[in-house]
Amino acid sequence: MNSKILMEARQYEEQEGNRILPENRPLFHLTPRIGWMNDPNGFSQYNGCYHLFYQYYPYNKKWGPMHWGHATSKDLLKWDYLPAALAPDTDMDSGGCFSGSAVTLDNGQQLLMYTGVVKISDIDETMFTQTQCIATGDGTDYVKYDKNPVIGIENIPYGLSEYDFRDPKVWREKDGTFRCVVGACTKEKLGRILYFKSEDGFHWDFISVLAENDGSLGNMWECPDFFELDGKYVLLTSPQDCIQTKKYNCGNITVAMIGTFDEKTGKFIKESEHLVDAGIDFYATQTLLSDDGRRLMTAWMQNWDSITYTTKDLHWFGQMIVPRELSVRDGHLMQKPVREIEKMYSDNVVYKDVSVGEESVRLDGIEGRIIDMTVEIRPKPNETYRKFELRFAEDDDQYTSLVYRPKENKIWFDRTHAGSRRAVIHTRRCKVADRGGNLKLRILADRFSVEVFVNDGEQTITNCILTDQKVTGISFTSDGGVMMDVEKHSLNF
Repeated sequence: MNSKILMEARQYEEQEGNRILPENRPLFHLTPRIGWMNDPNGFSQYNGCYHLFYQYYPYNKKWGPMHWGHATSKDLLKWDYLPAALAPDTDMDSGGCFSGSAVTLDNGQQLLMYTGVVKISDIDETMFTQTQCIATGDGTDYVKYDKNPVIGIENIPYGLSEYDFRDPKVWREKDGTFRCVVGACTKEKLGRILYFKSEDGFHWDFISVLAENDGSLGNMWECPDFFELDGKYVLLTSPQDCIQTKKYNCGNITVAMIGTFDEKTGKFIKESEHLVDAGIDFYATQTLLSDDGRRLMTAWMQNWDSITYTTKDLHWFGQMIVPRELSVRDGHLMQKPVREIEKMYSDNVVYKDVSVGEESVRLDGIEGRIIDMTVEIRPKPNETYRKFELRFAEDDDQYTSLVYRPKENKIWFDRTHAGSRRAVIHTRRCKVADRGGNLKLRILADRFSVEVFVNDGEQTITNCILTDQKVTGISFTSDGGVMMDVEKHSLNF
C-alpha cells in the first residue's frame, strides 16, 4: 500500500505537471514531470520498455527531500511519465531516497536499490547516515523491503565515513548472482568505490575496495558504474570538488577509467583515465546493457555550480542527456547518440565543398533549434587557417559559439551571449586529436541544450542554453581558408 507522502506527491505531480505545455519542454530530452531533477536512477529495461527514474523534488525547482521520479520509453527519446516511484516515507529513508539503480529478479519483479538517508541532528544539517535499501515492484508500484537497509553501516570498512556512502549501481552476472558498487570515502574525504556481492539481491556481502582516490582526483567519488566493454573494464565515477588542471575542469566532474579487473582480489587495475564530457552541464552517469547488446549511458545535464541558471516561466529544472552508445577504442571511451534518433529525421539539407572565410556564411535551410547537424571542415589546398567558428541560436544580440584553433588543437564552447542573467561559468575548452586541421562536429540541439560530439565521439561537450526559442540562426566564419561539408536533419516525432 502506498504511503500518504507518496500519494500526495503523485497527486501533485499529475495536477501540476499536466499544466506544462509540450513546447515548454525539450522535444527528446527527459525533464522532471514538475519541479526539480538531478541524478538519473534505475536506468534499465523492464517489461518491454526502457525505464529511467531520477532524483526528484516535485514541489519546487530547488533540491529538496529526495523522491524518485519515473518515466518510460520505447525508443530512448520519447518519454512517458509514470507516477513517482519512491518517497521518503520510512524510518530508513526519512531524510530522502537518494540515487540508485534497478535490476530484474528471478520472479519477474523489478528491484530498485537506493540510498536511504536519515538525519541524526536537527542542528547540524551535515549530520546524517546513508545506507543502501531496496524496494520491489511491477514497474509502476514498489514496496520497500521490511528489513532495510540491506547494506548498513556495519558493512562499511573500518576508517570510512558513514555520512558519505551512497549511489549503489547493481547488476547481474552471467551466473545469475548480483553485484553492486557503492561510492564511499575516508574521513579525510578521499573517495573509495566499494564492491559487494549477493546471491539473491537481498542479502549482501562486502568483497573489496574496488578503487580508491589517492588525493589527485577531487574528494568523494559519487555515482559509480562498473562494466566490461570491448575487452576492457570501465569504471565511471563523478568526483566532487576537483581543482582545475590541464587534464580536468574544476568543480564536480565525471571521469572514465579504463583497465582490467582481478576477480580474485576484487581490484580494478587502471590503465588510462580521462574526462567523460568536457562541457559545463554533465554529471552523474549511469549505464545499462540493453537487450540488443549495446552499452547505453545517460547522465544529468546540469552542473551543481550553475543551478540558478534558469528562467521563471519554466516550471521544471534539470534534464537528462540523450542516451549514448558507448565503445572503447585505444583505451578511450567513445560516445555517440543512440541510433534511434535517425528515425526522427526530416527536412534533410546537405552542402558539400562550401568555402568559408572571414565573412559570415549562412546557408539556406541550415538553421533551427531542434536539429542533428554534422559539420566537417578541412584546410583549403596549400593553405592553413587559424580559427574556425560556428555560431548557433544566433540573432543580432544572442548566440552560442564553438571555436576551433588547429594550431592548439583546442575547441572552445562559449555561451556567454546565450541569454544568461547569471554570472556563472559560460565557457569550456578541450583538447582534441591533431588531424592536420580536419575536424568533424556533430551537434545535437533541443530547445534548451546543445550536445557536441567531436571526431565521431572522441570528445563530447554538453551544455544547457536558455536563448529565446525564436532565435534559430546558424553561421560559419574562418580566419584563413576552410572547405566545409554540412548535413542537417530537423527532428520530430
